Amino acid sequence: MKQTIILASSSVYRRELLQKLLIQFSCVSPKVDESVLPEEKPHQTALRLAQEKAKKVAEEYPHALVIGCDQVATLDHTPIGKPLNHQNATKQLQLMRGREVTFYSALCLLNAASGNIQSEVVPTLVKFRDYSDQQIESYLAKDQPYQCAGSAKSEGLGIVLIERMIGEDPNALVGLPLIKLVGMLSNEGVKII
Repeated sequence: MKQTIILASSSVYRRELLQKLLIQFSCVSPKVDESVLPEEKPHQTALRLAQEKAKKVAEEYPHALVIGCDQVATLDHTPIGKPLNHQNATKQLQLMRGREVTFYSALCLLNAASGNIQSEVVPTLVKFRDYSDQQIESYLAKDQPYQCAGSAKSEGLGIVLIERMIGEDPNALVGLPLIKLVGMLSNEGVKII
């Protein structure tokens, strides 16, 4: 019997990334509280939320392989959340100008039938250019990254704000570390090619 695969995300970018693997899957938006817990480190927050998202969707689909993801961006070890509006995005981009930001992309694959869970956090270090306030305004008007941690979508026009990236998987910055996911799926008997 073919394994049902579910991406526990409403992100169009994560869906597009998973489509690269040419596997059948569906998307279900998990409803979880994304608040940071006291004393929790950013990579711990990302990992916990990825696992919670997978577990939440697995409750509805007890025989599926569920992929949970989350990402937390940090500047000077301080989490940078989703800006949600233009004013906050402007402030974030001004703070990040000419500086390095670490993006922690967490991935969880939960086999709802067996209870087997595989999790990993993939960090990506991003150095931002020394862009102007005018460039920030122009970028925000065009890309509107208000639901994106750190206010810059590398998969879109935000790439022009980035000077360099250091990480093991370029897909991780978009929010779905495909290299790790392929290994996790293989561990569950899912062969991509």
